[in-house]
Amino acid sequence: MFNRRSMLAAAAAGAMMAATPAAAQVEIQWWHAMTGANNEVVNKLAQDFNASQREFRVVPTYKGSYPDTMNAGIAAFRAGNAPHILQVFEVGTATMMAARGAIKPVFQLMAEANEPFVPSAYLPAVAGYYSTSRGEMLSFPFNSSSSVMWYNKDAFRRAGLNPDQPPKTWPEVFEAAKKLRAAGYDKCGFSSAWITWLNLEQFSLWHNVPLATRANGIDGFDTELKFNSPLHVRHLQNLIDLQKDNTFSYSGRTNTGEGRFTSGECPIFLTSSGFYGNVKANAKFDWANAPMPYYPDAPGAPQNSTLGGASLWVMGGKPAAEYRGVAKFFAFLSQTDRQAKLHTDSGYLPITQAAYEQVKASGFYRENPYLETPILQLNNKPPTENSRGLRLGNMVQMRDVWAEEIEAALAGQKSAQAALDAAVSRGNVMLRQFERTVTR
Repeated sequence: MFNRRSMLAAAAAGAMMAATPAAAQVEIQWWHAMTGANNEVVNKLAQDFNASQREFRVVPTYKGSYPDTMNAGIAAFRAGNAPHILQVFEVGTATMMAARGAIKPVFQLMAEANEPFVPSAYLPAVAGYYSTSRGEMLSFPFNSSSSVMWYNKDAFRRAGLNPDQPPKTWPEVFEAAKKLRAAGYDKCGFSSAWITWLNLEQFSLWHNVPLATRANGIDGFDTELKFNSPLHVRHLQNLIDLQKDNTFSYSGRTNTGEGRFTSGECPIFLTSSGFYGNVKANAKFDWANAPMPYYPDAPGAPQNSTLGGASLWVMGGKPAAEYRGVAKFFAFLSQTDRQAKLHTDSGYLPITQAAYEQVKASGFYRENPYLETPILQLNNKPPTENSRGLRLGNMVQMRDVWAEEIEAALAGQKSAQAALDAAVSRGNVMLRQFERTVTR
């Protein structure tokens, strides 16, 4: 009788538990701009986090290009239905910072949620780009990359160049490109994607010269552009001269010309380290990459490069319980093993020093040296006021203005000096417009 009563009681308790609905998971909305294989990476990270615990559920949603995603997030905040997490490309940093009330700084988020968060654990160039001058990290680094020089080793052999000793300086690049053109690559000796990112922004930091005052805008919005210096003018003039016989060949404002490298047309091509997956999948020749070139007579060069890619911003106005889920997700993303695997699988930079050291200790870079190149550049020297990064308002629009002036110079419509003077002047007007919107 006792056993029967116990069984009945247990059955009744089980029935009550079955009838009681499980606690609903707190949804965390993540809007992003990743496509193709990168979209799969995002989905896998969300799936892995969701499987690791039962309290929160991250829901990733593709929202279009980087500008489209950022604009959608800001519009959604104004309408009262912003996502919890918004992926924003690096040049949108100043815009997001200026969106007062629209964001919740990551350093505050992690402190309030009592989640482990030590900014010094992140690669210095990564932490510096997304932090205030006081070291307070505003957004969470995600898909970080930098610029490198990709080169066709088979083409080097054909031109009598040593494929294991790529050019280090700009004069060496120019000479190698001339030999490559003479060896049959007559349409393009060398080229680059993202003409302003590579030849103004990264160029300035790599040579430790200011792109703009106020630590390139990191220390305040009252900044002025400075990239019409003698070194900048000299570099643009070299491109103008070399493009007359296709030693240099212009490939556009964005990365749409990257296929000129994988097709074999351009044997030297400067672009993002994030180009790795495309090169690996499509290049039918022996290839490698190398650090960006520099002018050897520029004092202190090479310095350190800066980031491309994007970070994750936390949108404002959410309940504390939901923010706790976001903080747990960021802590999950920061795990050393996870960052190491993300780096080796995708080619993105490891965002923490521990993940980098783990991959390095494993011997991975001995077989895959091209994935370490951008890390070595970022860590080449401790960042200076000129090389901590950049944070300029209206950056997306300014890049178009800068590219327009460079294109005019390449077309012979303006001198290098006149083009860069105009780019600086027009850009400063846009900076003052942005400054008024954030200080009024």
